[in-house]
Amino acid sequence: MTLCVAAGAVSVVWPRVSAAVPIPRTTLSPASSIVLPGTVDSNSPIIWDLDDGEMKMFVMTSSDGVPRLASGPSIDRLGPAAAVMMTPHPGHGVWMEAIVFDDVETWYGFYHNEWPATRCGRNDRMVSRIGAAKSIDRGRTWQDLGAVIQSRQSTIACESSNRYIIGGVGDLTALLDADKQFLYLFYSQYQQQPDAQGVAVARMLWADRDRPAGRLALWRDGIWEPDAGRRELVPTIPGSLRRRLEWTYPAATPLVKPSYAWHDGDERVDAFWGPSVHWNTALEQYVMLLNRSKDESYGQEGIYVSYAPRLDDPSLWTIPAKVLNGGKWYPQVVGSTLGTGTDKRAGATARFFMSGRSDWMINFTR
Repeated sequence: MTLCVAAGAVSVVWPRVSAAVPIPRTTLSPASSIVLPGTVDSNSPIIWDLDDGEMKMFVMTSSDGVPRLASGPSIDRLGPAAAVMMTPHPGHGVWMEAIVFDDVETWYGFYHNEWPATRCGRNDRMVSRIGAAKSIDRGRTWQDLGAVIQSRQSTIACESSNRYIIGGVGDLTALLDADKQFLYLFYSQYQQQPDAQGVAVARMLWADRDRPAGRLALWRDGIWEPDAGRRELVPTIPGSLRRRLEWTYPAATPLVKPSYAWHDGDERVDAFWGPSVHWNTALEQYVMLLNRSKDESYGQEGIYVSYAPRLDDPSLWTIPAKVLNGGKWYPQVVGSTLGTGTDKRAGATARFFMSGRSDWMINFTR
């Protein structure tokens, strides 16, 4: 079926929550400005942890393919951001977009990794994938765990007029369920096929966090598909004749398919991307913020919000509703409670960030 929201039509791929269920309301109100340390060009994960006996907030920002770490007593009192080290480095640009703490002093990070589209002879455009890493020194150094989700080589849109990405998956967030059984990945799909584009969902057992390759289940056609991945020969270095076997995946079913797709030779785009998800303690629901693009250069049509009571059934996410006209990339919520408020947990009133800057509070009501 097709339903309409502000500024256009979106194609909904399965039935949503009944209209009888009240949908929360999200509003913005002006606030004093806060700017995260360092330049921001991705989601910026936030975590609280003890450091030398003191509870601190750690914030990771990424730009130009380099993750940086800052810390301090609160979101408005952070120190300078310093580059972190990852070994072995996965190659080219890395944007660390999600961090999950395992309660035994280990952080698990999930990153957006871009490689040049050498397969197409287009080094000026990129193909993205999602990788994982872990840190035992509060994010200062990382051990790479390899690619977690990467698309099949045949799905790259070599002739695309997209300004940045012509294939792959990325621009992600990750959230652990309340029982700590599954880790859920919400991510953007940029494959060539229009029906494959949009925000998708995958999950893996949290017990597999140290060996994630090949262990994902994708949400496809209304079910969790556990064995969708296959081993494929991919270049060890872009443009190299040397190959290695790595896990690749087909497209998951997007939550909302684009009305106007990427890569179709038409400058118009109507697609959601760049999800940020948190658990809202006031609503007792999960909340997702989304970008909505209007052209091949990622021009912002607006910022949208969607809600779901659980993570295990992606069909429960509500139709995205507009929060803000225009706006900037990477909207996210940061909870205001010291010691617990992060990009993954917030209450009725929290900070609203776009591209690492907050000029607004975001307010959630039932």
